[in-house]
Amino acid sequence: MHYDFRKIESRWQKYWAENKTFRADFPSDKPKFYVLDMFPYPSGAGLHVGHPLGYIASYIYARFKRHQGFNVLHPMGYDSFGLPAEQYAIQTGQHPAITTEANIKRYREQLDQLGFSFDWDREVRTSEPAYYHWTQWVFMQLFNSWYNKKSNKAEPISTLIAAFGKGGNLSVEAACDEDTPQFSQLQWKSFSEVEKERLLLKYRLTYLADTEVNWCPELGTVLANDEIVNGVSERGGYPVVRKKMTQWSMRITAYAQRLLDGLEKIDWPQPLKDAQRNWIGRSVGASVVFHTQRSEHQQETFPIEVFTTRPDTIFGVSFMTLAPEHELVLRITSPEQRREVEDYIAATSRRSERDRMADVKRITGAFTGAYAEHPFTGESVPIWIGDYVLAGYGSGAVMSVPCGDQRDYDFARHFGIPIPNIFEGVSVEEEAFEDKGAAVIANSEFITGLNQKEASRKVIEALEEKGQGKGKVNYRLRDAVFSRQRYWGEPFPVYYDADGLPRLLPEKCLPLTLPEVEKYLPTETGEPPLGNATHWAWDTGNEKVVSNDRIDRKTVFPLELNTMPGWAGSSQYFNRYMDPENQQGLVSEEAIAYWQDVDLYIGGNEHATGHLLYSRFWQKFMFDRGWVPNEEYAKKLINQGMILGTSAIVYRKSGTQQYLSRGLVGDTPVEEIRVDVNLVNVSDELDLDKLREWQPQFRGAEFILEDGKYLVGREVEKMSKRWFNVVNPDQVCEEYGADSLRLYEMFLGPLEQSKPWNTAGLSGVFGFLKKLWKLYHQGADRTFEVLESDPSRDNLKTLHKTIKKVSEDIESFSFNTSVSTFMICVNELTVQNCRERKILEPLAILISPYAPHLAEELWSRLGHTTSISRAAYPEWEQKFLVESTKEYPISFNGKMRFTMELSLDLDKDEIEAEVLAHEKTRHQLGGKEPRKVIVVPGKIVNIVV
Repeated sequence: MHYDFRKIESRWQKYWAENKTFRADFPSDKPKFYVLDMFPYPSGAGLHVGHPLGYIASYIYARFKRHQGFNVLHPMGYDSFGLPAEQYAIQTGQHPAITTEANIKRYREQLDQLGFSFDWDREVRTSEPAYYHWTQWVFMQLFNSWYNKKSNKAEPISTLIAAFGKGGNLSVEAACDEDTPQFSQLQWKSFSEVEKERLLLKYRLTYLADTEVNWCPELGTVLANDEIVNGVSERGGYPVVRKKMTQWSMRITAYAQRLLDGLEKIDWPQPLKDAQRNWIGRSVGASVVFHTQRSEHQQETFPIEVFTTRPDTIFGVSFMTLAPEHELVLRITSPEQRREVEDYIAATSRRSERDRMADVKRITGAFTGAYAEHPFTGESVPIWIGDYVLAGYGSGAVMSVPCGDQRDYDFARHFGIPIPNIFEGVSVEEEAFEDKGAAVIANSEFITGLNQKEASRKVIEALEEKGQGKGKVNYRLRDAVFSRQRYWGEPFPVYYDADGLPRLLPEKCLPLTLPEVEKYLPTETGEPPLGNATHWAWDTGNEKVVSNDRIDRKTVFPLELNTMPGWAGSSQYFNRYMDPENQQGLVSEEAIAYWQDVDLYIGGNEHATGHLLYSRFWQKFMFDRGWVPNEEYAKKLINQGMILGTSAIVYRKSGTQQYLSRGLVGDTPVEEIRVDVNLVNVSDELDLDKLREWQPQFRGAEFILEDGKYLVGREVEKMSKRWFNVVNPDQVCEEYGADSLRLYEMFLGPLEQSKPWNTAGLSGVFGFLKKLWKLYHQGADRTFEVLESDPSRDNLKTLHKTIKKVSEDIESFSFNTSVSTFMICVNELTVQNCRERKILEPLAILISPYAPHLAEELWSRLGHTTSISRAAYPEWEQKFLVESTKEYPISFNGKMRFTMELSLDLDKDEIEAEVLAHEKTRHQLGGKEPRKVIVVPGKIVNIVV
């Protein structure tokens, strides 16, 4: 029988599904191992060959651990809330749930075709009410919690209320809003219930606040910073502006230091850890309060708090810079400067924070016409606004020291602001002096002559004495906006009472499910799409959703119109997989006690400051409240690289409809246009008839050929339907089989690196699988045959060195070298004409994580009636790796003439006798007697003539 991969793969995929071969057992006496892939968003395009890369790697490791006797949990699900389905609903009117279900069906077909070992009984979908019930539940727990800085953890809000009742907030150390007032026990007791609730909102871990957000008018929603690329939305490339909106936020800043500290305890890639450290952005310095000076147009004085990492440079301040969004800007701006300032604010609102942070060359700003008083000298300090200062970082204001900061220096030079020098023996004529380690302070009153460290300490002491500052640790991390103005997302389990305060639904009423709406766009009055719902009010008496026309703000109240962001559903899914059918809790105590955490997590590094940060925050919160046993949820994380596509490019002569073949372009100005790679053959020739059918724009075009052909250009870049360079795995599986695709993707190179796809390369691994098949089958008709006789020493050596190398490769995730090792092994066994069961049976187990369908078929033919997936993994033995012979170079007068294979057991005299008796030695001697024979056992033989 020849290698019929289609029949084999179909058979075993059916067997695995029917027998639930990869179902994780619970309860179990076996040690656990939890392997997790980042679950995908099910897009309409389905999978391309780049998507399975991480899944193949996790599969190999999961199979390996299962062979080693572990109870392996390897689940899969779908991050199924998302913008694309909603955008499609806006365009067509089709409910996003219908689109999502169709997309999931397509994904499942493709995943099954590739033969993955997922435990499908544990499948979750973030858009299913049974799942988002628990997303809503976590939100409610966050709302009902506060962060106690004394215990350094989250606690129930009831403990905060009790503390207020005993002593107000004077002795409470909590993560709270900056503008939280102080109050005594008596004052707390005198507050109305509404006043108390408004104060508690300043402490809750999820809260409502007026926040500067990234607003995308085209998408009609707020975007997180990680959803914006180059100033436009990642999805669709639409403009994004900054504006203030009342939003739900998560107080992730309370966990900033713990998020940093936790990075030391987990085995995650260093670049990803660095990205999170930079995003959190810990800085040590001082908080300094400047006061605005009164003027003709503004008689009131305002405090402006700034954070600086260089308090030692305070006497070098020559101006202050506020973020354009700072709440004081318009209040302090003079009438003469108002127009300029308002225009600048409007221009800045059209730039994302990332753009502003990255753009270090562009210098812009506007003078407010206002001044602040220096806390020590009393001098007037002009107040400017500049887009390089961000409202969300620190206080949104900086004291500008141009002699010690290059960006301040460039700003001062550009606008003609003085640059006083406060550094001893240093010139600042050409640039700022930023080496704080070498700084000796000058022209600075009581800190003149001190170094940076000592001067900083003295300044902080003086500020604290004056009541105008203190030492402080600051973080760049900001509280995470948790609202989206979309339909297709988790509803908030919140209604608003008669005083406009948010109130939680009873837990027993979860899940609060999405209502039906006629339109998925915002309402005509600008409310989110849920404002189109006719039944979206909460009846507190009957505890159910009712018609909006029953709202009386006495017993029936309006529900929240925003929905949760995309990262909500992915922030606890790894725990839900442990107990997905549980209707009483997110995960049972028994299940979490057994599974504990993720042992291996594989996914892309593009989620470094999104999902991978937010999920760590949620896990730490859950740990604080006692619902999970570990503060970090994933021990080891691997970021797989990308499989790159090879795009096909046609060259349009600028300003014309002429397209030049690549060899004719030369210096001609052209526009590069990507076309579908499936229209191009292996010789890079474009099928022009199919091109014209593919897109109408090419029907009237003129193509200038070379040698009668149009040859496309090539570019290796990200595989994306945007570039028309996607390779469909269905086609690969049909032509070569899933096992070939899996082996090829691993063979391409190290898991963490990006590598280009080349379909032609599949023939090599396909040929290898056919050669492996032949090892087990004999004769022209390929009859299955193995021998029960003992294997040779060479057979055993080949097998055991393969076991050793492949085992080491899997443990180090060097899957590409494993594939090479298998190829060497099969070649050696073929030369050895090996047919022995004692070799071929463990070989089938060894390769089963890489080529599972073929391995299962061979295992069945070897006489086994159960799946190979639970067969014990073979162990290598050192005794079979010890070399028994040595290939000696035989030299005459120092020149090597031939080699001889001799036993390593021979002593010096025996080696000499064997060599002298060899016919090639006699030929070299030509009848002469050797003068001397030099033998170094295990190394060389040299005959001196």
